Amino acid sequence: MTVDMDSARDRLMAERLRVTSEMQALQDDLSHSLEDQTDEDGNDSHLADSASETVDREIEQSLEDNAEHLLACIDAALGRIDAGSYGKCERCAEPISEERLEALPYATKCIECKRLEERG
Repeated sequence: MTVDMDSARDRLMAERLRVTSEMQALQDDLSHSLEDQTDEDGNDSHLADSASETVDREIEQSLEDNAEHLLACIDAALGRIDAGSYGKCERCAEPISEERLEALPYATKCIECKRLEERG
């Protein structure tokens, strides 16, 4: 099996652009202060509204954290392409299947090694 590195790089760059755009949208949304979501004087007249806003912000922060992690995985995969190690399992050094790389272009392990890892 040989992985088409140009195609892999294109997929990773497209995914990187998508994730970066999502991160920017989340950061823009998070940059609004809680006071912007409450009454003009900064006092929230409804405790439930404040709680709802807090939950929304926590969800958005979790999404941003996930996007940052995904971006790091994508960048690491691009580094593996440059280093010539892309498509090889980091655990057993066997090739990662094309199907797995198609579904998850930043995969670092073959499916068997990933299953072993998840079993603990």
